[in-house]
Amino acid sequence: MIEDTYAEVFEGIYSRVIITADDTEVLRQAAMDATAMPSVVIGRTEGGIERWLDESETPDRRRGALLQFWGAIEEGRPAQYSVSRFERELAYRIRQDILVKPFTAVFDAMEEPAGTLDMMERVGHCGDGFEWEERRYEREMIIVPTMVPDFIIERRLGYATGVMGANFWYMCRTKEAVMEAGMRALESIHATGGVITPFDICSAGSKPETRFPEIGPTTNHPYCPSLKGREGESSKVPEGVHYIPEIVINGTSMERVREAMGAGIRSVMDVEGVVRISAGNYGGRLGQSVIRLREVVQ
Repeated sequence: MIEDTYAEVFEGIYSRVIITADDTEVLRQAAMDATAMPSVVIGRTEGGIERWLDESETPDRRRGALLQFWGAIEEGRPAQYSVSRFERELAYRIRQDILVKPFTAVFDAMEEPAGTLDMMERVGHCGDGFEWEERRYEREMIIVPTMVPDFIIERRLGYATGVMGANFWYMCRTKEAVMEAGMRALESIHATGGVITPFDICSAGSKPETRFPEIGPTTNHPYCPSLKGREGESSKVPEGVHYIPEIVINGTSMERVREAMGAGIRSVMDVEGVVRISAGNYGGRLGQSVIRLREVVQ
């Protein structure tokens, strides 16, 4: 049932932050909006909700969400180039998706940062020069005056390198299996801690080569069930399989990613309608390391 294959993984830059709000629905919207549209593959950022937090777990004693934001490391360029690009993209997410929500705040949540990003230039200055700094919650905070006063953000957010791109495919006979197995997998993965699933249940696994490079990754056509049997196409879809969802995992360390991947795979193995488990890999062209599927479920 589990193919003898592997997922390729690679290093990425990430920040881990806590967001809080007065209102639970506003918090949910801010967390979902800020982590929507995973887009590292087109040079932007991707993110996810690691878990929801109660009042005892946040600096300002409000309900919160623990988020991760991720950026790519550009090969052949100085490390600071990737950090600067990530800082710019992270600031977009904060400004456009969190700052604009009523009574929100952002706090650093990095455990062992490699460095910090100064939020004054790209977020604080949204106050147009009227922003100020203040020590709150035993942290150095920027207060950005807004028409529904006020947005606050910790001045320095940490960053480090982690592991991106771990994945597995669960091949299904039925639509029902796609959703039941997927929800089980997501619950099991997030229970391990330190990881996110930027696409959750993803219906569009991609491949590195494409005839249309200007739009980025395109469909992994050998594994598209609707193309099976089409003249001139060589299909790799097994008999009886009609759906091939993918779950992608990013995490703060290789150990956490392996644990999460194993938990996710084990959770779908006994779901009716799941017939095989595999992964996307690209012959070493994508990732510096590999995670073998059978090893993580032992």
